[in-house]
Amino acid sequence: MQNQTDVGFNISDLSLEEQELLDEIKVRKEQLLQEIQQLKDEIAEVTAEMETMDISEDGKNNPKTKQMSIGRKKFNMDPKKGIEYLIDNGLLQNTPEDVAQFLYKGEGLNKTAIGDYLGERNDFNVAVLKAFVSLHEFTDMILVQALRQFLWSFRLPGEAQKIDRMMECFANRYCELNQGVFVNTDTCYVLSFSIIMLNTSLHNPSVKDKPSIDRFITMNRGINDGGDLPAELLTSLYDSIKKEPFKIPEDDGNDLMHTFFNPDKEGWLWKQGGQYKNWKRRWFILNDNCLYYFQFTTDKEPKGIIPLENIQVREQTDNKKPNCFELFSTNKEVIKACKTDSEGKVVEGKHTVYKMSAATQEEKEAWMKCILASISEHPFYDMLAARRKKATHQK
Repeated sequence: MQNQTDVGFNISDLSLEEQELLDEIKVRKEQLLQEIQQLKDEIAEVTAEMETMDISEDGKNNPKTKQMSIGRKKFNMDPKKGIEYLIDNGLLQNTPEDVAQFLYKGEGLNKTAIGDYLGERNDFNVAVLKAFVSLHEFTDMILVQALRQFLWSFRLPGEAQKIDRMMECFANRYCELNQGVFVNTDTCYVLSFSIIMLNTSLHNPSVKDKPSIDRFITMNRGINDGGDLPAELLTSLYDSIKKEPFKIPEDDGNDLMHTFFNPDKEGWLWKQGGQYKNWKRRWFILNDNCLYYFQFTTDKEPKGIIPLENIQVREQTDNKKPNCFELFSTNKEVIKACKTDSEGKVVEGKHTVYKMSAATQEEKEAWMKCILASISEHPFYDMLAARRKKATHQK
């Protein structure tokens, strides 16, 4: 006698393989429902934040005050849209000077967002950058103090070309206000980065070989249009950085860096799990030849760390997710990664491959490019080397 139900079929009618497949479908359905709820919670959190903004008691009935607060929130989430909102509502003039003043005051603004906006290469943003730098007063400051002031007003983005534009503007402004200190702006540019790298080397715990003052002087020989800078100048810069490292602007406590540079790239990606092959949305940060991932952008500790050692990246396809790529071990061994388990304990990863999915083809290509650059070396170094060569041999 067959054991059938009124709703269609009895599970016992299925083969063992079909029953296992059905169980997998049920597990996947539950995971999808959890991921959907997670996304809903994130959207609700952002919406609630927008709707319950901190507005002073005096400004509650002032629509302009409310619009300005909304504009700041929008800017912190998407700098371009935030500025457009403020201009459209008459809170900012559509001029580089007015936008630069707004960013320079920085009231309620995320300094990472300021850096991202200033680093964009379209004509208006470049003009804003120049106006922003011109608001800084560096007269009679030694270079390291000028750098401290400048780099506290925003967070330096990770992309090499953005760094190049911003530091070139800084060098031009410093030399304009302190004529005669350097032969040309290339000298100021190269020395500025020598100071930044010195800061990293002296104060990053992972750097064991700390440079001496003699090595710092040797590193900067010939950069003053082929000549040497005064040893006493370089010594004073070295002593200043050794005594007091650069302060990094903190926006939300989510700063893992011990180095000065901002992450090479950060953003949302979907990551495929190892055991169940389910997909989870994670916030990724690429920095110092490591890929960190978090459940939320506000998390202070990563859920996992993937060192980019003996690893390569390649495009990949998946039936369930678009725009996929993967990190894979070049020696076919387990990737030396770690993650936190459900109890919060740090455990070693067991992946030979990490598969990711980006929102768009452009994002996928951007991530692959940045990861490849991080695997080899920082993409800025080639640009800096070219500028150093120019400063050393220019006549």
